Amino acid sequence: MKNWPIGVFASIDAGLGVQLDIVHELQIPTIHLHAPSKENRTPEKAKLFLEKLASYGITISCVFGGFEGESYADIPTVAETVGLVPETTREKRSQEMKEIADFAKLLGCSVVGLHVGFVPHDTTSDDYADVLRVTQEICDHCHANGQSLHLETGQETVEALIEFLQKVDRKNLHVNFDPANMILYGTGEPLEALEKLGTHVRSIHCKDATWSKNPGVDWGAEVPLGAGDVNIEAYLRLLKKIGYTGPLTIEREIPQEPKRQKEEIGQAVALLQRLKETIC
Repeated sequence: MKNWPIGVFASIDAGLGVQLDIVHELQIPTIHLHAPSKENRTPEKAKLFLEKLASYGITISCVFGGFEGESYADIPTVAETVGLVPETTREKRSQEMKEIADFAKLLGCSVVGLHVGFVPHDTTSDDYADVLRVTQEICDHCHANGQSLHLETGQETVEALIEFLQKVDRKNLHVNFDPANMILYGTGEPLEALEKLGTHVRSIHCKDATWSKNPGVDWGAEVPLGAGDVNIEAYLRLLKKIGYTGPLTIEREIPQEPKRQKEEIGQAVALLQRLKETIC
């Protein structure tokens, strides 16, 4: 089964992903990598990291950008701090995202991802136009590197996301679909959104969550894969329907509990393997 290799979201020195040694121990062949801190994004560090990946038999399918000062404490804080949308950090972060794309190129990775943030609702505003501009500039930088840019779902409704993709108007701009984020943020039913996005989806996360009592106001809860409201089997069947064949990248954001994180990722691997055998 060459389609749907199992993956996991991993980190080196920053982010919420699992550490590389655990990826190797669980024999997971692909990762989405949270971009390391600036001091570790050097040609020398890239060479050493690639050597370690090769020794483990692991490949990188996407490098994700993240920025100092981002906080996921609650939904209003996300709106104020995450991605390219906060005006006070927009230019600095757009430049850093280009640097992250250059580091990904050193790693031989042709896909870069990020949370753009809560895009302004007023599509006629100067603020919306400026978010479009910096996204276009990052896309153009990635294109020059032979890369695509994937925006992760979550903060926007599917209709707002599709409109944003159309307005950015770059052929190398796609979607990293995370079904749990739509539940966590209360922005819509994930399977309906996935069907509407269709071939915009070029990478995905396998993550699960339960709805909050006040969707869009309070956080939902992230839970182990298969224990939430996503319906993972239906999710995979729909991925097959839209023609997605890339990695199934598990994301479980509890680095403060490494033993539990490892156990639940292992359980997620087993679940996805069983479902692959049924569906493929």
